[in-house]
Amino acid sequence: MDAIDEKIIAELTRNARISHAELASRVRLSRNAVRQRIERLERQGHIAGYTIVRQPKDSEGDVVSALVLVYRQDRMRGGEVLAALKRIPEVVICEVLSGDFDLMVRLEALSLERIRSIWEDIAQMPGVRDTVTALTLSRVVDRPRAGKGSTA
Repeated sequence: MDAIDEKIIAELTRNARISHAELASRVRLSRNAVRQRIERLERQGHIAGYTIVRQPKDSEGDVVSALVLVYRQDRMRGGEVLAALKRIPEVVICEVLSGDFDLMVRLEALSLERIRSIWEDIAQMPGVRDTVTALTLSRVVDRPRAGKGSTA
């Protein structure tokens, strides 16, 4: 991947419905060149899919989020835990950590009940020794992540 590919991915992250013509003007390529690059990025797995993000039905539009810190039974052979977490749609981030905890999992769901249900599922997974969970009370900073090599 080069800097132009990174810019294409950054633009698609901001707006996955952007037209090839608009994207081409933003990255200074022809529409056909952008289309070919997107197809290559999809084949290579850099773009794994497009998704719909629905707003919750409540009047506030708030999503309940939580951080779950996970201790695994075996840090080196805990792949089944990672595979199971990847299958939970409300898991928006899962990172392997150094230090005391093995994994940091960020959950975003439409209700506290759904967060509790997912937490119970995680705690009962084979290979999970213990968890520590913290609910998000408020979000102070919420900015899109810049891609590698991005000038934004």
